[in-house]
Formats: sequence, structure tokens, C-alpha cells
Amino acid sequence: MNTSNKLKIFNDPIYGFITIPNPLIFDLIAHPYFQRLRRISQMGLSYLVYPGAHHTRFHHALGCLHLMQKVVRILKFKGISISNQEENALYIAILLHDIGHGPFSHAMEHSIVHEISHESISLRFMQDLNNEFDGRLSLAITMFKGDYSRQFFGQLISSQLDMDRSDYLKRDSFYTGVSEGNINSERLISMMNVVDDHLVIEKKGIYSIEKFLTSRRLMYWQVYLHKTSLVAEQMIINVLKRAKQLAQQSVALNVSSAFGFFLEETINPTNFDTSVLEQFSKLDDYDIIAALKSWQNHSDDVLRNMSARLLERKLLKIKFYKKNQIQSELDRLKKQWIAQTDNQAADVAYFVFSGSIKNTGYTPHDDGISILHKDGSISDVIDASDNLNLKGLSKTVKRHYICFPKELL
Repeated sequence: MNTSNKLKIFNDPIYGFITIPNPLIFDLIAHPYFQRLRRISQMGLSYLVYPGAHHTRFHHALGCLHLMQKVVRILKFKGISISNQEENALYIAILLHDIGHGPFSHAMEHSIVHEISHESISLRFMQDLNNEFDGRLSLAITMFKGDYSRQFFGQLISSQLDMDRSDYLKRDSFYTGVSEGNINSERLISMMNVVDDHLVIEKKGIYSIEKFLTSRRLMYWQVYLHKTSLVAEQMIINVLKRAKQLAQQSVALNVSSAFGFFLEETINPTNFDTSVLEQFSKLDDYDIIAALKSWQNHSDDVLRNMSARLLERKLLKIKFYKKNQIQSELDRLKKQWIAQTDNQAADVAYFVFSGSIKNTGYTPHDDGISILHKDGSISDVIDASDNLNLKGLSKTVKRHYICFPKELL
């Protein structure tokens, strides 16, 4: 096999040059399953709020790979034993950790497939690739599932201080222009160590951890849970649900074959087999956008109205209420919308609906961030920090909202 052309570099706007460590990683990146991530937005419809947020899951996966290479170099320098097989498996697992994302991130999970998370689809992709690559992903799959005996490998892939969060906070901050999320990932990584096969942060890195946790909390309120992003995501979920309802009533919809498959079939964990995975691998953001452009002229009022609103950014209004106000206000708005339009009562829920969001900056102790003190003792970052704000970050804040057409104001 000619490998001379497989040790390429990518020029990344965040980190500069990202190197591909070996030919297997190159072949995984070149695979159609992974190339699909170029057509999956990292932040869904957040570009309706932050115009620069057009980066993709492909960007993010390569960034995570880059950070993981830095972690391995640091840990090896500190005397942590990592075999070539473990190192390679770690790179594969973090590279493929988001490969199961569908169009517009989480919208698919709440509309046209049932009880199937993107993590479980990522695992199915990895298992399929493992068959194709003669079992060379087996250890990576074990690490991805959190089943490997050395726990810190799983923590680097998925935890409250993993390379996934370390990249997306910095990357999303860059592309949105929200500077509050610009964490110092280099400093965080340089302070990492391993004790008894558990990931720890040296005490002198505690202020970087405090900044990391605070930045994540702020990014959630300011970006990921921004009310306009929130209502746009709920609207696209409702459009997909309506399309699925119509498709299963044999109403004609002008969509791609892969998209049509998921609209017509009821897909759940029991029937998500290899053939379904192949259909999923052909689905991306472009299928949804093309469908919306077609549906804005559809004969169905709900599909036409909601599609046009998304394309023209004439979004529903979203307002936050106290929990005990939700039901009475929801009933009032629904009655008002029915009175003002020709909508059937059964269709009003597409335009007037409620929901809730929650934000927890940090979950301490069991799956928390461990601080290594100079005397060799280990404590949770909450206990080690003198920053009272961290205790506040461990509390879940929940907010309740109602979405409705602005015509009702």
C-alpha cells in the first residue's frame, strides 16, 4: 500500500496545522461516512443568530483529533505508559465520536427517528467501519463505550473535561464571535496527568478549570440555548414531524430518496440495521434545506407556513414564563391562534407550544474533575477551589417557555 500521500496536514483557523498521525486515520477521514460530516452543521441553525456559525462536524472532529495528539504527548512526557495500540485507538475514538450526528445536529433525534441518540448511531458507524477495516477499530470501540480497563482513556473521549468540549467551546466561540467561550485549551492540556488510571488536573491548573467551567456555562446561555436558536430548532423539529405525518398518510413530498426513507418508515433501535445505517449515511443538511425550499409551496398549510418561516427567518416568538403560568397562557394563545386563522385545532400545536431548557455547568464528584494536590491527595474541583461561583455552577437552572406566532402579540 502506498502511504506516502496519506500523511497530510490540514490548515485549521483555530490551531494552525493539524497532522494526520497514520494511514489508518487518513483512510477513516477519507471514508464517505466521515466525509458526510462536511455537510453537517456543528451548531444547527445557530447561524440565524450568529452569521459566522457555519462550521461543520468535520471541522470539529479534526480539532478533537489535534487536541488528543497534544494530550498524548503531554502524558507520555510525564511518564504515563501509553502503548501504540492504545494511542491509535484513542485517536480513532475521538475522530469518530460525532460521526452519528444527523442533519442540524439534534433535530433528527426528536422528529423522524425514535429513541435513537447520535451516540448510539456513532457506535453503529464504528462497528460497521470495524468490519470494513478488518477489526482494527475494536479497541477504539471499547474505549468509546467506556469499557476499557484504564479509565482515563474513556474520560478523554467523554467526560466533563474531554477533548470534545475542549474543542467545541473554543471553536464555537471563534465562529460565533462570542469571546466568553474562548478557553485556553493548551493550558488545560498541559496540566493533565493520570493517577491510578484516572484523569486528574494538577493543582496549578485550577484557575484554568474555573475559567473552562464558567465559559461553558456562559456559552450555553448565550449561544447553545439562545432563545432564537432554540425556537428555530423547535420549528425544524415540528416541520420534520409534520412531514413524517404526511408521508405516512401517502401525501406526496418532493425529497431525496434517503430523506424519504426516514419519513416513510418508523425507525427505532430494534430495526436500525445495516441497511438503515446506509440510508442514514446519505442524509445531511442539504437534504433538509432542499426539502424546505420545495415545501414552502406545498399544498399543506402547516408544512408550507413553517417551511417559509424558516427560510425567510420569520421565526415564531419565544417568551419565558414561570412554571405555574405556562398552561393558562398556552391555552389562551392556542384559542387566539385558532380564532385568527383557518387552522384545525389538531394543527395548532405546530405553531403554539411550550417546552423547557436546563443548564448545569458542572456535576461534581462521581463523574467530576479531580484536582491533584502537591502532597499527592486528590479532591473534586468544587472542594479544591476557593471560587464560590463554582458551587453555583453545580446547580441546575431550568427555564420554561412558550413559542407562538408574532401575529398574536
